[in-house]
Amino acid sequence: MDKRIDFQTDPSKYRHWRISYDGEVAYLTMDVDPSAGLFEGYELKLNSYDLGVDIELADAVQRLRFEHPEVKAVVMQSGKEKVFCAGANIRMLGGAAHAHKVNFCKFTNETRNTFEAAGAESGQYYICAVRGACAGGGYELALACDHIILADDASSSVALPEVPLLAVLPGTGGLTRVTDKRKVRRDLADVFCAMEEGVRGKKALDWRLVDDAVPNSKFDETVATRAKEFAAKSKRPADAKGIELTPLKRTIGEDGSLTYSTVEVEIDRAKGIAYLSITGPTDPAPSSVEALHKEGADSWMLRAAREIDDAILHMRLNELEVGVLVFRTQGDPEAVVAHERFLMENRSDWLANEILLYWKRVLKRIDMTSRSLVALVEPGSCFAGILAEILFAVDRSYMAEGDFEGDNRHVATVTLTDANFGPFPMANDLTRLETRFLGEPDSVTKAKEQKDEALEAFDAKELGLVTFAFDDIDWEDEVRVFLEERASFSPDALTGMEANLRFPGPETMETRIFGRLTAWQNWIFQRPNAVGDDGALKRYGTGVRGSYDMRRV
Repeated sequence: MDKRIDFQTDPSKYRHWRISYDGEVAYLTMDVDPSAGLFEGYELKLNSYDLGVDIELADAVQRLRFEHPEVKAVVMQSGKEKVFCAGANIRMLGGAAHAHKVNFCKFTNETRNTFEAAGAESGQYYICAVRGACAGGGYELALACDHIILADDASSSVALPEVPLLAVLPGTGGLTRVTDKRKVRRDLADVFCAMEEGVRGKKALDWRLVDDAVPNSKFDETVATRAKEFAAKSKRPADAKGIELTPLKRTIGEDGSLTYSTVEVEIDRAKGIAYLSITGPTDPAPSSVEALHKEGADSWMLRAAREIDDAILHMRLNELEVGVLVFRTQGDPEAVVAHERFLMENRSDWLANEILLYWKRVLKRIDMTSRSLVALVEPGSCFAGILAEILFAVDRSYMAEGDFEGDNRHVATVTLTDANFGPFPMANDLTRLETRFLGEPDSVTKAKEQKDEALEAFDAKELGLVTFAFDDIDWEDEVRVFLEERASFSPDALTGMEANLRFPGPETMETRIFGRLTAWQNWIFQRPNAVGDDGALKRYGTGVRGSYDMRRV
């Protein structure tokens, strides 16, 4: 699977999803084209999915937020007879490289989290209408919705059969959402997750696996009623006009470099290091909400978020041997603050709110990226507000101290704003500063007292906002030695170390899904019981069960 994966798409290119609209309700229909897998060697039968299917879903969810503010409820349904979704395609998983399987699970988790949060954050609720078999990743699609309606008939059921059938775990939060979100009793959850055939009708309702179990004669009527009920709770503006998420302007060089309008990625393949540079705004902040809407996808805040997001996803899936990702910025910090402040002050506007929520997701995407993350606060940089959040997301940060000889750019500074103290929490529900200073709450208070000040290296270091600060004599050597050392370490050990250190503090459903579940899945995906020649993933569909090494590890 060495094909370059592109995360950019639009509805005109969809092969697996359809969207229709009925006023304040949208119908998102999964109708997977079996012949349109992302790679060769498997068919997407029974509405099973691969990464390509989920790339389309992620795009559809994003467009519903930005292009259709009038939509208050989304009904997720199947376009196939007697099957909702069979989950992730087993042939694809059986033949995929380990890194692809893990990154596939991570991306599908992030996509589910996006539409799961849409109701509470944006007033766009998801109702899952399950008619037919709903198994594995298919049920995980349903679990991420706000409400699940199951047809009470002989062919409709919900199941998480990964353990008995495939010797793996549900890869998209299924175990955690069953217990933490739906509050299924743990012994009943044990029974459910050990059943190949799944659970139907009233039992599924009694066990809290679904919210409604409805006979086919009343199914469509119930779905429409529930959609209207959820839409009635929404405060999204019924008469608002959406903005078009126009295609990103991106160039991929022969050396693998990426160039967007606000982002550039340069790759040093010999050293395994990539430099992601963000350019701050050159135009003034919008003068009014009307001006923001007119700018649409061209507004700097939205454009930068989309481009950083695409670059991160590209690096995750297409540049697996680049182990160190270095963030840089260039521009006027005050201009960054002005653009951010405009959105924060106009958050009651649906578009301003959606742009800020998108930044929340992008920053979480950075948190979850399995690369050594580094930030260089150089002369001319603009790590302010939202961009300063990157400093607290990375594993280490280096800041240039004072004037650098022969460099006429402004002295490196860090500026904190309201954005750093609440609106963009991590998966652990703490801000990045609260996470950074977990045992030092007074340090967060001290940092807040310096809000809106352009802090030079000495002050930023004293406040604990950066890891190291060096003058122009030591800067180049110190940064070079660190980056070369980091790139020389085992990527397996680094991934484990970084994932452990980035998320101290309280555990949430989200940290459990990414930290506990994904870590175990990562390990299981390498075990012969799952992926060996006689393992369950390889033998699935042959009529022969997997042969297991029965020693507990």
